[in-house]
Amino acid sequence: MPAAGRRARRRQGRWLGLDLGSLLVVGAAFCLALPVLTVVLTALQPAGPVWRHLAETVLADYLINSLLLMLGVGAGALLVGVPAAWLVSLHEFPGRRWFEWALLLPMAVPAYIIAYTYTGLLDYAGPLQSLLREQFHWSRQGYWFPEVRSLPGAIIMLALVLYPYVYLLARAAFLDQSVAVSEVSRTLGAGPWRRFVAVSLPMARPALIAGVSLVQMEALADYGTVQYFGVGTFTTGIFRVWYGMNDAAAAAQLAAQLLLFVFALLVFERASRRRARFHHAGNRHYRARRQPLSGRAGALAGVACLIPLLLGFVIPAAQLAVWALRTAPQMIDGRFWPLLAHSLLLASGAALLILALALLLGYGLRLRPHPLVRLAVRAAGLGYAVPGTVVAIGVLLPFAAIDRRVDEWARGWLGISTGLLLSGTVVALLFAYCARFLPVALQSVEAGLSRIRPSMDDAARALGSSPKGVLGRVHLPMLRGSLWVALLLVFVDVLKELPATLILRPFNFNTLAVRTYELASDERLADSASFALAIVLAGIGPVILLSRAISRAKSDHDAVP
Repeated sequence: MPAAGRRARRRQGRWLGLDLGSLLVVGAAFCLALPVLTVVLTALQPAGPVWRHLAETVLADYLINSLLLMLGVGAGALLVGVPAAWLVSLHEFPGRRWFEWALLLPMAVPAYIIAYTYTGLLDYAGPLQSLLREQFHWSRQGYWFPEVRSLPGAIIMLALVLYPYVYLLARAAFLDQSVAVSEVSRTLGAGPWRRFVAVSLPMARPALIAGVSLVQMEALADYGTVQYFGVGTFTTGIFRVWYGMNDAAAAAQLAAQLLLFVFALLVFERASRRRARFHHAGNRHYRARRQPLSGRAGALAGVACLIPLLLGFVIPAAQLAVWALRTAPQMIDGRFWPLLAHSLLLASGAALLILALALLLGYGLRLRPHPLVRLAVRAAGLGYAVPGTVVAIGVLLPFAAIDRRVDEWARGWLGISTGLLLSGTVVALLFAYCARFLPVALQSVEAGLSRIRPSMDDAARALGSSPKGVLGRVHLPMLRGSLWVALLLVFVDVLKELPATLILRPFNFNTLAVRTYELASDERLADSASFALAIVLAGIGPVILLSRAISRAKSDHDAVP
């Protein structure tokens, strides 16, 4: 009888075949997918005059510029990231160990900051053109110089800071390749270049496609760079319609057009990975020894790795330091420290919250791989593919509707106004960060969980541990490396996030990123340097720790027979 009672209670706690724990996972996942669903539903409204005006005037420009930006940045990241990954993974040359982690440093520099620094360096009044005019006595109309504030300029700026995504995945793919494959191609007479083109690249193709897709989604999501360079894309158009024309429906319809780009990228990436699967023939594979490069070959390899590091990190950081030394006494005052505190607290709080949500969803999916749970978790994973501008609109619309309903109820029943309880608060900002960056942590958590055999769960449960006990005693110690990687990645991403923060931040609540953008938009590049340099310095430590965490995780994985 007691057993029958327990079965009856379990049936009462189920809905659609799900227990309460699974329902919690599904509810949390669909809440995090709410911004994307809101944008899609809002975009289904009938087209108004603003949308018709956009379609007749600038929509084609937005489409073409976004497409060219996406393709150009993806190609640039490939050209920079793949050779660098191949050199540091499979060759030994002077400085290789240093380049292995230093090539990740551009991840600490937001794209809009590198755009500001190169504009200051390369503009007509900048030091480079001024030096050329002085040395060669050129007049203003007597020479031609490339225009940095242009679509090609934006492509180069974004490629310089986004190539580490391709570098990371390509490096992991090259390190995973078996020595047997390389030795077979060597015995067939293939030289190093031939082996790279015919063997290494095709085997690394799934990782390269994934890396390029990430880069292209980041390029589509960028706002600060394209806005500052005056390039009309979907993100700049969404801001203009939202703020300039005050038309939420038209902004959502533009955002839906951008989502089509993103979903097309996701479909292409998944389809390409299914078509490009490569397996080792044996049960084990052995990593090839790094080929030593000395003399001219070693010097060329060092130069090839040094160039992207110089252009993507050293030169921008040095220019920021020069500006900051000149303007810091005026700019670092009592208002600077609250901005630094806001940025660090938001990034730390969001990273911890997102990590907890990723553990909830990842572990919930492992315990209950129900189709509805799997669908909900995958829907929550769309956020990283969606630009911050779109996420912000998808958060603000439902939160503002909830605020209006609550305020109307309070006025009618209590005679008071509740004001803004959700929209325009830190709650909305943190929710947007969770919806945007949860997939970063979720991917790392799921990858770590996939390396833990299900038999270990069964053994722990047989010994009397509850699911919570299995997570705390078995999984968390084994997931330590994956959790650190997830935490650091999210911290750096939130620290650099600009468009969602611009739209959703509370009144009189600024961050380093917003203040940098405000000063640079007023052409006060030198004044913005202290705030921009603070973002870069705050991101350097997590990027270095990230590189070491990945290397340790890789070493531990290779040590497993």
